[in-house]
Amino acid sequence: MIIKKGCNFESEYEDGTLRVSLIGEIDHHSAVSVRTAIDEKIYSLRPRKMIMDLSKIDFMDSSGLGLIMGRYALIGKLGGDFCISEPSDRVMRVFELSGLGRIIKIEKSGK
Repeated sequence: MIIKKGCNFESEYEDGTLRVSLIGEIDHHSAVSVRTAIDEKIYSLRPRKMIMDLSKIDFMDSSGLGLIMGRYALIGKLGGDFCISEPSDRVMRVFELSGLGRIIKIEKSGK
């Protein structure tokens, strides 16, 4: 039996930068609630930069790509910068296959 973890996130805001650390699995079941909560933070804080940390994401399907692209578009619409931080090799492969890596800046420390 497969038990899905779902997705949660932690966030911190400092000096105009919102860092959102996603945790768990991003699928169509979890993407809507996470998206809504992140958007509330974006609209209330109006960050100049948003970093989406994916280092704790175990699984991501196309709903995760939609979640990321939507936040990228929203931050851009508000005049801010957006980047992805620390995707796993598995998530990076999804970005490469989708072409997302050519659109959104991805920071990877190589740990």
